[in-house]
Amino acid sequence: MSTHSPAVAAPPGTPVATGPRLFTTADLAAGAEVPATPNQAHYLGNVMRRAVGDPVRLFNGRDGEWAGRIGALRKDRGVFVAEAQARPQAPEPELRLLLAAVKRDAMDWVAEKATELGVTLIQPVITRRSITDRVNTARLAGIAREAAEQCERLAVPVVAEARPLHLVLDAWDGGPLLVAAERAGAPPLRQALAVLRPPLAWLVGPEGGFERAELDDLLRRAFVSPVALGPRILRTETAAVAGLAALQALAGDWA
Repeated sequence: MSTHSPAVAAPPGTPVATGPRLFTTADLAAGAEVPATPNQAHYLGNVMRRAVGDPVRLFNGRDGEWAGRIGALRKDRGVFVAEAQARPQAPEPELRLLLAAVKRDAMDWVAEKATELGVTLIQPVITRRSITDRVNTARLAGIAREAAEQCERLAVPVVAEARPLHLVLDAWDGGPLLVAAERAGAPPLRQALAVLRPPLAWLVGPEGGFERAELDDLLRRAFVSPVALGPRILRTETAAVAGLAALQALAGDWA
């Protein structure tokens, strides 16, 4: 249980917090001392040339964003002090991305852009045509964290371990899952979203598409809706980002 003081919001007229924006897993409250990670301490001291007393902004996905300052900084160690809440925590629409594993550069790019687009879960899946069965989820989680720091999000998406598609589907909680399907006759994404709202999930298959048996398995599941994403064949990473943008515009927090 936290022993910190109750949250204190910045009074009206308080300037917006400046300085680097950093994610922490620690609780945030007025006067809370927050340990810096070694990477954060190195970055602030050696790259940004910041010093004790300089401002920072802190968030943890639970307590909103806090204006704070550097309380101590030395080599790979540091402490931040939270001072006043600058923004309260706000709910985000639940938007999950299931993505067939692709090469590292493409996977990194999708993790960054999906975070910027408000995804709450990134779930790599292994399909029969996946070009790799290894996904460095720790690396993707770091990319997602940095993207959240840059794009002013108050939360960081969960990055799940890569799993075979059929196991992910077997354990699914029943929430609507939209699948980018190449099969002729699939309705446009806009039509499906006319009657759906978050929580939503977006599944994109590998280069070359799903095998017929995989697509048949998907379509047998009541929570799955195949949709078309325009007249062109898109690369996996393009389809992932385009679909997420459409979901946010038509049914998410862009709407």
